[in-house]
Amino acid sequence: MLTSYTRILRLPGTLAFSLTGLVARIPISTVSLGIVLLVSAHTGSYGVAGAVSAVYVLANAALAIVHGRLADRLGQARALAPAIVVFGVAGTAVVVAVGTEAPLWTAYVAAALAGASLPQVGSCVRARWAHVLRGDTAGVQTAFALEAVVDEAVFIAGPILVTVLATAWDPAAGLLVAVAAGVLGTLALTGQRATQPPVEVRTATSAARPRMPWATIAALTASSFGLGAVFGSAEVATVAFAEEQDAKAWAGVLLAAWALGSLAAGVVVGAVHWRVGPHVRMRWAALALTVAMAPLLVVPSVLLLGICLLVAGAAISPTLISAMSLVQQAAPATRVTEAMAVLHTGMAAGIAPGAALAGVCIDTWGAQAAYAVPVVAGVVATVAAWATPVPTAAPSGSTGSSGSSGSASSLPRDVPTP
Repeated sequence: MLTSYTRILRLPGTLAFSLTGLVARIPISTVSLGIVLLVSAHTGSYGVAGAVSAVYVLANAALAIVHGRLADRLGQARALAPAIVVFGVAGTAVVVAVGTEAPLWTAYVAAALAGASLPQVGSCVRARWAHVLRGDTAGVQTAFALEAVVDEAVFIAGPILVTVLATAWDPAAGLLVAVAAGVLGTLALTGQRATQPPVEVRTATSAARPRMPWATIAALTASSFGLGAVFGSAEVATVAFAEEQDAKAWAGVLLAAWALGSLAAGVVVGAVHWRVGPHVRMRWAALALTVAMAPLLVVPSVLLLGICLLVAGAAISPTLISAMSLVQQAAPATRVTEAMAVLHTGMAAGIAPGAALAGVCIDTWGAQAAYAVPVVAGVVATVAAWATPVPTAAPSGSTGSSGSSGSASSLPRDVPTP
């Protein structure tokens, strides 16, 4: 079963950039939590801590597309290295501002700068896979499934690491380790020039920039928004449900079970040679996720909730991997990282309103009723998935998403999941 993975990891440079990409992605699941733990420890206010963390998350989402575009236009080394250095300085500034009890606005500014400067490492790693495996559709399917597994591993282990460091050692330790991992991992990734996708050289006589297939990208972004709302609302509802059941300490275990289900499904997706296209898999996986979330409205215990979350999690990776397959298939080779960043922004934009709506439901009707929000959000994601046009060829003027001339081949990718 694992021969599909060993085949692609034996190619020169692939294991190195996948491993360094794993380390570089640690901030995506840890920095916002590290900010909450640090600020709440020093101020005693979770409201302030949540606000500072929200500024970081929103700034990161707002600049995601810019980072993707710069990586495509300048090359990963030139785009990522300066950005991650700024991220390191800004992340450290958050710790200093909070630790020295500087005016609160300085923490907000530092958090905003940190979020705005964190590059889209996950998209860049997947772009490398698409370049190295250009023309090998099955190989890239496996590669992006592998990256989905890496994402889930980051989201399982990262928060646990940060929480232990912050509570057992020092409130600043978790955040500083997360920032350091992001800086070191990203710089190590940018040093691997041999696997970096080539940058399009444009001159005054060059053809117009390849057109982005916005009809496909917009529909997939709408689906990603729905998925983000599923993630944000389910997380809040699960924590509240555990607290109502006098088992708040199990909230992390419940969310880990959800991520574990997605991780296991991601491994299977990468090992299977699919006979149906990604558009079919995306539609049915999104529907399966929606249906699997519905029983959460009536489960009576923490144990049953954990089982249901494990099952529902198994639909996450297949949805994301196949959805992003369509992005890789449709986008021009010279704009693929930008296209990935658009979907990342859509997903990030869905998390906050999903969490907020779940919070309103919890305050009004209780935690269990709040699971109606991820069900409705899943319907949104499913409808958008079924409405997504099926890409048939790369946009005019592109080299094809596989990097070769002619039409695009079906090359999948996925985005980080909460």
